[in-house]
Amino acid sequence: MFITLEGIEGCGKTTQINRLSTFFENRGQSCVVTREPGGTAIGKEIRSILLNPSSKDLVPRAELLLYMADRAQHIAALVKPRLAENKVVLCDRYFDATVVYQGYARGLDTRFIYELHRLVLEDFKPDITILLDLSPHIGLARAWKQLENGARSGTESRFEEETLSFHEKVRAGYLELARLEPERFRTIDASRDEEQVQADIRKVLREFLDK
Repeated sequence: MFITLEGIEGCGKTTQINRLSTFFENRGQSCVVTREPGGTAIGKEIRSILLNPSSKDLVPRAELLLYMADRAQHIAALVKPRLAENKVVLCDRYFDATVVYQGYARGLDTRFIYELHRLVLEDFKPDITILLDLSPHIGLARAWKQLENGARSGTESRFEEETLSFHEKVRAGYLELARLEPERFRTIDASRDEEQVQADIRKVLREFLDK
């Protein structure tokens, strides 16, 4: 089973996805936690370009193609092989992030992005996507606090340095995708403490898994 977590900066994806691995282990299911970009050795090199604030001059189409290159390597080298071993794969961001960041927020044609996904990845989609919804005001404040206290690397702050309006477009894009694909998306209020958010995610997953 392929499960993805999505949301704006500071929504708590990394915290929640690491806790979810325990949930699956307690159910007797082997689990792999990964991320995009950077889920493979090659992907880490691509991530260092994409998230570094020194890459501020990266044009949207080049940014898009780097994300697609990372994803092509990630799916072929890690995700599909682990799924073939009957493992649960938990991924911090996937294709939906590309649609909202490079499409809704950067202004690239989403039809072009979807066509790339079809050509490069044969339209490979998650079984379920958890959207951690949060106001950009709160999310960015959380993200900058993590950067300032050393919980996150300052070499990966390129998107945190974008304008508030950019992040509002990202959030609106995510909510639109959730509206368009209600059978795949589950939206969770990420403004509450992490225990409440984790409880809601586990409830959603139990309902999905026990259908």
